Amino acid sequence: TWTHDTFAEDSSLRNPEKSPTAHAMAGATQIKNNPVWMAVRPFVIGGVSACTATCCIQPLDMVKVRIQLMGEGKAGAVNSNPVSVASMIIKEEGVGGLYKGLSAGILRQLTYGMSRLGIFQALSEKFKPEGKTAADLDFKTKLGCSICAGGLGALIGTPADAALVRMQADSTLPLAERRGYKNGLDAMFRMATEEGIAGFFSGATPTILRGLAINIGMLTTYTSYKKAMAPYLGADTQSNRFFCGALSGWTAATASLPFDFIKTRLQKQKPDSKGVLPYAGVADCFAKTLAAEGPLAFYKGYFTYCIRITPHIMLTWVFMDNVKAFLKKKRSHVGTPMSQINIGKCIAENPAI
Repeated sequence: TWTHDTFAEDSSLRNPEKSPTAHAMAGATQIKNNPVWMAVRPFVIGGVSACTATCCIQPLDMVKVRIQLMGEGKAGAVNSNPVSVASMIIKEEGVGGLYKGLSAGILRQLTYGMSRLGIFQALSEKFKPEGKTAADLDFKTKLGCSICAGGLGALIGTPADAALVRMQADSTLPLAERRGYKNGLDAMFRMATEEGIAGFFSGATPTILRGLAINIGMLTTYTSYKKAMAPYLGADTQSNRFFCGALSGWTAATASLPFDFIKTRLQKQKPDSKGVLPYAGVADCFAKTLAAEGPLAFYKGYFTYCIRITPHIMLTWVFMDNVKAFLKKKRSHVGTPMSQINIGKCIAENPAI
């Protein structure tokens, strides 16, 4: 129980600037103003947000890849019902089959997701108008930032992305042709040792093209959607974040599916008995698919792709906004000098102390 004598005898209360709490706050202030932390902060926020969203969406991504690989090289209808395909996966491989490639998915987000979101946030902060926010950037600046972030992020994330596709497609191959990767790191290591740089960066060109398309659709729209919907949903409410995040995800999905389709085909391909790959590159894959399966093949699994991409982007934006708001709130309370805190009032308002 606190008394007047206790307060008078406690030097840390009589000299609050010398108290342990004051020292802790001073240390926290140094951290928040640390240039290293300020530089990596956008990447930390982006990485955490992207990984959390991936854990939620992995089963949908698995179904999407399976649909894209059905009927490869053949004309005619394939089973594009995501519920049916998911049921088939569970029946043949168990519930765990929906999470095949999760380790590679997390690895991908720690490379591709973290880098593209971190680069975009850093560039947006650098080029935003003085006294305004990133939402006030003009479209050309947003486009330039998204192209830069998407291209670099896609290149960095290509090995993990190729590992993810191969792990998800492995069980569709004949038993003798399966690669049997243990996890994402094992897949990347074997790709590098067995196939060299070509295998390590298999599908790099379509991955970068897909990255550019999806990031233009995602990064140039979210803040604009939020600003447009602010009068109806509130400036920075959760409903605005979810709704505009979903719109941003749908835009990105529609723009990027053809590139994602070609990327999946190229990354999954294996050489024949003569060592010749089915596709020589992006243009060859496009031409052969168009001839064998028709133009609609590039939007095969559109519904599933939207269901997979839209929630992932929506959750990524929601997590990012909430993490940034949390850090901003914590930062606003850090570093307040103890001399400015009315300890007597605190004790009076909290008799349980």
